[in-house]
Amino acid sequence: MTDRSPPRQEDLLESASDRLAADEITLADNEEILQALSELTPIYENERTYFVLGNYDREPIRRLNLVVDRLNRRPDAYAFRMVDVRGEWDNGIQKFCLVADLVSHVVGVAETDPSDFLVEQGLLVGTEEYFSKSYVLKREYEAEEHPFGWMQDGVFDLLEEEGRLYRWETEAELAEAVERIP
Repeated sequence: MTDRSPPRQEDLLESASDRLAADEITLADNEEILQALSELTPIYENERTYFVLGNYDREPIRRLNLVVDRLNRRPDAYAFRMVDVRGEWDNGIQKFCLVADLVSHVVGVAETDPSDFLVEQGLLVGTEEYFSKSYVLKREYEAEEHPFGWMQDGVFDLLEEEGRLYRWETEAELAEAVERIP
């Protein structure tokens, strides 16, 4: 459990508005983004919120959905994926940052397929705010010693030092790893 009360929707939307105002986007884009964020009411109504990142390919998305499902079974918790935030967003990094600002936890499901969340992993360690609320469920591969590459391994090492990296090989182990996330 976290020791903070859920953020107020008005405060979060004001913070998002300030961030958007700093970027050069059109008024219509700004309104569309704020509308999409305002529709995420469970973020404002639950104590723990989980922004779950990962691979959307056919098999990995099943595991991503498993993580979302397990987290949503918790009382006073809401978990969702990037694609659950409606609207047409031209800037995926901006979308990530705005949504990550709103949640209490960012959870990554790391697998080696090329469409993994490599950019977001860089953002997780780019600011203390994102890093401090990030957890990664890292898939282990028996035949490969370093399947992810040096950049991702560096992110994993930082999270492991903080006790926020959980390893898994099977879906059963993934479900067990999810239970260790606060």
